[in-house]
Amino acid sequence: MERVVEIVPEAGLHARPAATFVETANEYDAEITVGPVNGEGVSASSMIAVTSLGAKHGDEVRLSAEGEDAEAALDALETVLSTPEGGEEGQ
Repeated sequence: MERVVEIVPEAGLHARPAATFVETANEYDAEITVGPVNGEGVSASSMIAVTSLGAKHGDEVRLSAEGEDAEAALDALETVLSTPEGGEEGQ
C-alpha cells in the first residue's frame, strides 16, 4: 500500500514531529518506508533515516507499508504528518 502525504508540522520531519512519526511507525506490524515522491524510501522506524530525508513543511512524501497492519499504519502516519505540531487539526 502507498500513500502520498503533505507534511504540515512547521519543523517538517525533524525534532519532535520525527520522533512522533518513528514512535508511531514502530507501533504497527508492518514494514514501512517514507521518502520523496520520486525517490528512494527509508525505514520509517529509524529516527536517523527519517531525519536524514530533510523533509520540510509543505513537502510531499510517499509512505509505503507492507504487512498485517499496513493500512492502519498508513492512516496513523498520515495523521502525524497532517497535524500541526503542538495541536490537533480543527475537527
